[in-house]
Amino acid sequence: MNEITAKILCFLQEIDLAYHLEKIEETTFLPGLKLRNGTLIIDIEKLLYPGDILHEAGHLACMPFDIRKTMSGDLEDIDLHRGGEMMAIAWSYAASRYLNINPEIVFHEHGYRNASQSIINNFNNDYTFGVPLLQWCEMCYDNKNAAPLNAKPFPEMISWMCMVNKYEATIL
Repeated sequence: MNEITAKILCFLQEIDLAYHLEKIEETTFLPGLKLRNGTLIIDIEKLLYPGDILHEAGHLACMPFDIRKTMSGDLEDIDLHRGGEMMAIAWSYAASRYLNINPEIVFHEHGYRNASQSIINNFNNDYTFGVPLLQWCEMCYDNKNAAPLNAKPFPEMISWMCMVNKYEATIL
């Protein structure tokens, strides 16, 4: 296991995000990674990009427990997970900054439909898509809302895990 992967796994333990290291036999959307009942399954031998761990962890971290525990396999193409994708991108950027990992490790040239550098540039220039949803879930503040509270704005996080279920009324 390389140093970056070890650093990311320590972070996942620190924030209490469930993961297991085990062999994955089937083909998965991202090599060496899959979701199973709210747990991130990681096959270190098949993993191509350590930064992908942070992105997939972001999918789980950005959902409240009741939704997280149902997340398995490839996520459905529904509004909940489309918003979750934006949140996971923002979350993984914040995590890379927190861990002092170059964002290019997360947003590598072989992912994100050739938009990796654009994503990094957006966050570096305070165009923070996904942040309004993270803020809605009480996980961070944007610049505008942090100032009156004398709080630090994104990429600082209030909470790395979504602890409130704001989706209940939306889903029902």
